[in-house]
Amino acid sequence: MKKQKFLFVLLVIFTIIAAGCTNNSAEPSVVEKPKETTVVKETPVAITETASKEAPMLAKLVTAGSLPALADRMPAQADIMVEPVVEEIGQFGGDWKMAWTGPGDKWAVGQPTEEALFRFNKDGSKVEPNVAKSYEVNADSTEFIIRLRAGMKWSDGAPFTADDVLFYWEHMLSKETFGKKIYDAYYSVDPVTGEKALAEITKVDNLTFKVVHKYPSVQFLERVAIDNKWFFAPAHFHRTILPEFVGEDKALAIAKEWGFEDTTAFLKETGYYYWIYPQIPTLRAWVAKNDPDSDQFIMERNPYYWKTDSEGNQLPYIDRIVSTKIQDPSQRVLGTLAGDFNLSTFGAQDFTVLKENEKKGDFRVIPWDQPTWSSAGIQLNQTIQDPNLRKLFQDIRFREALSVGVDRIEIAEIVTNGIADPAQAAVPEGLVGYQEGWADQWAKYDPERANALLDEIGLTKRDKNNFRLFPDGSDITINVIESSEDTAKFLELLKKYYEDLGIKTNLKVVDQATHQELKYSNQVPATTENISVVNVAFRPDALIPLRVLTPWSGSYGLYVSTGGKEGVKPEGDIAMILEYWDKVKAAKTAEEITQFSNEIIKLHMKNQWVIGYAGSTPTLIAASNKIVNIPEDGIWADEFRSLGAAHPAQFFIKQ
Repeated sequence: MKKQKFLFVLLVIFTIIAAGCTNNSAEPSVVEKPKETTVVKETPVAITETASKEAPMLAKLVTAGSLPALADRMPAQADIMVEPVVEEIGQFGGDWKMAWTGPGDKWAVGQPTEEALFRFNKDGSKVEPNVAKSYEVNADSTEFIIRLRAGMKWSDGAPFTADDVLFYWEHMLSKETFGKKIYDAYYSVDPVTGEKALAEITKVDNLTFKVVHKYPSVQFLERVAIDNKWFFAPAHFHRTILPEFVGEDKALAIAKEWGFEDTTAFLKETGYYYWIYPQIPTLRAWVAKNDPDSDQFIMERNPYYWKTDSEGNQLPYIDRIVSTKIQDPSQRVLGTLAGDFNLSTFGAQDFTVLKENEKKGDFRVIPWDQPTWSSAGIQLNQTIQDPNLRKLFQDIRFREALSVGVDRIEIAEIVTNGIADPAQAAVPEGLVGYQEGWADQWAKYDPERANALLDEIGLTKRDKNNFRLFPDGSDITINVIESSEDTAKFLELLKKYYEDLGIKTNLKVVDQATHQELKYSNQVPATTENISVVNVAFRPDALIPLRVLTPWSGSYGLYVSTGGKEGVKPEGDIAMILEYWDKVKAAKTAEEITQFSNEIIKLHMKNQWVIGYAGSTPTLIAASNKIVNIPEDGIWADEFRSLGAAHPAQFFIKQ
């Protein structure tokens, strides 16, 4: 990982925090208002006075009379968003061809096509309006007025208004119709008592809504840009399926027509994973055109997309995204080498074969750094249902034993082709929360100490195969459950080392949907999911148990998100993390936010709930040399929406 790039990210993150705390901005897009209010609009981009132009496939539909003229499909001229291009103005046409594993891999097409209310700008230095046109925030960050774009439309041509925001808030998020609790971003915290207060959201007019917090919420926009990116839904569609409007019986009948057995799964899919269903209108550049269970899932350009380039060409440039289902990870590599896939992403394990075939395959490999703590690690569920395993996983000596009992040099060499350092899971240097020496903690290979620690815990009994047993004579087995076979090489090595210590280890791969279900029901004892966080203050969920998300924290998050009605009550250092998080939320200065964020990180360092065996590696983007406008220096982070940070609507295929 390039140290200088993360040092830059650190600087821009401090800029974001400082700007959020002071409500000041040096950007030219700030409009002067009375001192108590800051107004921020999207950064203006020059656009020629010529009429907007559209893709030939859409022009044909207009000529045939089956689609309104472009001017009638776009927002008002002043409200069209102009998307800067990375290299040059593009050409219309062609297919973005990628591999995917099917509907369980929703985010593979979800993140690149996502259109959030607010997004981080290219260098991560600030949050900027996207679906929103502009916003105002008062001096103490308790009131946010957000304006939408006049004339903007859903992909089916229906108007997009503030009613779609209020509908989402009142009838979907607040009522948890799609299985998500109200996101933490919508709560402010009393800096004195720690009391949490839910924001009030009201409609001002057809294009404006207001968010009012009881207490200051200086990072509200950043948190919304990460937690609740689409703070809206097509009300005209959801009124036709939600039980609140059509009744329970009809809603169930509709769910079954769609192929679902119950409304719970149906509403989760249609409310949260909506982009893979062609029946649901979206604001995205491409919209689903066929059944996601097909061998090829196709997304086609949205005729009502609301962005152009600086010359007035309606985006996206590329006509379609064609996702071909694969059964084995090797098919992604082979398909790229053969030219069947012209834009795909890979892990470090494929670096050598991709680089060796760049010229022959007429593609280039673009590495994007990741803010990942470890490229090869393990998370042990601290709340796993089995009481013996839970006690064992919560014992810091056991985690140290599993750490020092593995040779990181071999792991880094074999699993990452020597790209990563043999290191512990830790915040990379240059990011907020970096701790000197953490990467070396429990990192030296020492099987003798590992065995001594296991004996000290009391795991001295052995079965006939020399595997350790609990003191009561019951079996000790770590079941590692994965959602992909991509980690197979690493896990086979890990299994060897663990079993050399006498810890029986089983490996199991399930599809992503099943993995999610098991995780939410607290049935994933261990998994290799990596921690990737730019800044805990912006994306706390992976490090703080606010909801069921990260395997190490298990059902602590369920306890927090349900107000103690379900899950496992956080205690000790886990409870302390939550206390520090409340202080972060109640903070009024950049210094306080950084101070309390660092305390959260230090508790992770102390406990090492996530064990890493190799440092961070880049995500590799393998792109055909004909695909233009892909940045060479991106940061692959969930906060920035991975490849979505490059704004793929401005990618094009050069003829």
